[in-house]
Amino acid sequence: MCRFLAYRGAPILLEDLVAAPAHSLIEQSLHATEARTGTNGDGFGIGWYGERDTPGLYREVHPAWSDENLRSICAQVRSRLFFAHVRASTGTATSRSNCHPFAVGRYMFMHNGQVGGWGHVRRQVEALIPDRLYMARQGTTDSEAMLLAAVAMGLMDDPVPAVGAMLGRVRRLMDEAAVAEPLRFTAALTDGASLWAFRWASDGKPATLYWKHDAEGLFVVSEPIDGHREDWEAIPVGGCVIAQAGEDVRVASLM
Repeated sequence: MCRFLAYRGAPILLEDLVAAPAHSLIEQSLHATEARTGTNGDGFGIGWYGERDTPGLYREVHPAWSDENLRSICAQVRSRLFFAHVRASTGTATSRSNCHPFAVGRYMFMHNGQVGGWGHVRRQVEALIPDRLYMARQGTTDSEAMLLAAVAMGLMDDPVPAVGAMLGRVRRLMDEAAVAEPLRFTAALTDGASLWAFRWASDGKPATLYWKHDAEGLFVVSEPIDGHREDWEAIPVGGCVIAQAGEDVRVASLM
């Protein structure tokens, strides 16, 4: 499974989270400790908000630990809200278009999980994406398809019920296709101001996800990055962290 982190707060250098900590995301790309596989070397991506409403993206197929450009960019770019993701493919090709995060307009999304039996339900899931949105599909991943399906179900109006509706529909399609593998959805979403983080799975075994909110900002990580696990709280199974602009951060039920 993949590893990722999300940050919203006072502007900081990306390297402060992506590269500098003892168990940084780059370190997790090679030595993850809470993932099914310790190595996440099937590409990486970073996305950040700067002077524009839409995010900047840098995605590459090389392993994060070996990409000097990633370290250089992270040492120079300062942002108030950014995502970073290291990928372990669940079957789709390793290509830039399949690396997270994905962007649709001002929204940015990344995912750690799977649509079980993707090859058996891919056509049905993609049919949930209307023509007006299908042109935005660049890759072949289940993650990007779920994002666009959720957009079609109202994600840009109210993300939490839209994501819940999308997951319910995808799970029904899997049931109809007699897919035994689980649907697992650990993900983060932002519109450049608010941030949502989700942790859900049809078998009750989603990938790990932790959060912390302090004077510096809101941090969401697949694994604690600083060696101080006691400072981090696990997002409950079936829950989501909601950090809407101008409101207190809260935890709610996804479905």
